[in-house]
Amino acid sequence: MPFRNQLDAPLVESQVSTAARRRRHPVQYRSVRTVQRVLDAASSLLEQMPLEDVTTTRIATEAGLSIGALYRFFPDKQTIIDAIAVRHVVEFRASLDATVFQPLRRELVNLKTFDPATVLDRMVDEYTLYLDAHPDFRTISFGRYISAPTKLREASPTAGVPAMLASFMVVRLGLPYTDELDLMLRVVSEAGERLIAYAYEQPTREDRGRVISEMKRMLSSYLFPPGTTASRI
Repeated sequence: MPFRNQLDAPLVESQVSTAARRRRHPVQYRSVRTVQRVLDAASSLLEQMPLEDVTTTRIATEAGLSIGALYRFFPDKQTIIDAIAVRHVVEFRASLDATVFQPLRRELVNLKTFDPATVLDRMVDEYTLYLDAHPDFRTISFGRYISAPTKLREASPTAGVPAMLASFMVVRLGLPYTDELDLMLRVVSEAGERLIAYAYEQPTREDRGRVISEMKRMLSSYLFPPGTTASRI
């Protein structure tokens, strides 16, 4: 999947991968706190101004650090953006498991009466709630600023949030994991991302809700054709 990089300078995928490898990961508590300060500062700035105005110098100033201290752990702005994205994905996955998948597991007493489309419906609802609460994540995900390698690692059917849906379908609903299912999940993930971004472009919350409702209906009918029940999967 191609992704645009509109940060401090144009980056091709190989450069992004190299930058990711160069990033120094903290071990000591003080270093961990420094990384957290950088990410918190960058997230705060993303809530206040366009991403193109958020520079490493501004992030360092906001965090109360020297630019050298920032560069010890983040070689450029791209690695900071990616780290923020990963932090949000981890947080959202935990929230999704607690609010969607754990309750659904308790509901799966009688597969004959369970509507598989409920899974996707609740995932979308939880995602929109998370986006509402985290404008910094909206900025970097809607603008498609996350690097391709990070995006692939965190949003593929074998990793990240789509993997949770895949696992639920395979383990709980009994659907065999095939190349066709893998492709379908990739299509659902990509289409869902683009349509949710479109929904947030709407002038009113009511208009946004209508777009999201249509998106749910479209993606559910694609992933779970009409008449499909968990007992038949």
